[in-house]
Amino acid sequence: MDKQGLKNYIIKNLPFPDQTLDHVVEYFEEITISKDEFFLKEGKINEHYFFLQSGFMRAFTYDNNGNEITTNFYQKDSVVFEVSSFYLKTKSTENIQAVTDCRGYAISYEQLNLLLHDIPEFRAYGVKMLAREYVLYKKRTLDLINLSGEARYENLITTNKEVFQFAQLKQIASYLNVTDTSLSRIRREFLKK
Repeated sequence: MDKQGLKNYIIKNLPFPDQTLDHVVEYFEEITISKDEFFLKEGKINEHYFFLQSGFMRAFTYDNNGNEITTNFYQKDSVVFEVSSFYLKTKSTENIQAVTDCRGYAISYEQLNLLLHDIPEFRAYGVKMLAREYVLYKKRTLDLINLSGEARYENLITTNKEVFQFAQLKQIASYLNVTDTSLSRIRREFLKK
């Protein structure tokens, strides 16, 4: 598989000289994850930073009653990893699972740190990506507090239409923090608009 998609993702976020970019992507190893296979299981440490070239994945955890709660969806051309487990080397409280067959490129924590230490441009990219993950996390947290279920649904349609093609409705409902019944009502009302 050609690493052009990975290169495009990196330079879209922070331009690099071609030679430096070629050196960076050499460290990424092509991997495939079959449908329903786990990239990360709860209780394990997230060892790899993964660029999802094709496919669809989701992250989930369990609430106090044992209900499955979807915490994130990952579409093609996105980065997949559990930030705190990856950087702090702590056991994950989330699972990340392939919803479809997935292909992409992974790099280990050690190799990523080597690149961050040795290549100033990549260090700037790493800082930008970490800040981006924090901003997305903060936005999602505030959206769950400040926005109605309808507004959260509309945001999801705008930012990740693929979710409706690949995820189960109960997974979408848990991600939006609404009941299955509320999601059905929201969808009906949205279609009337």
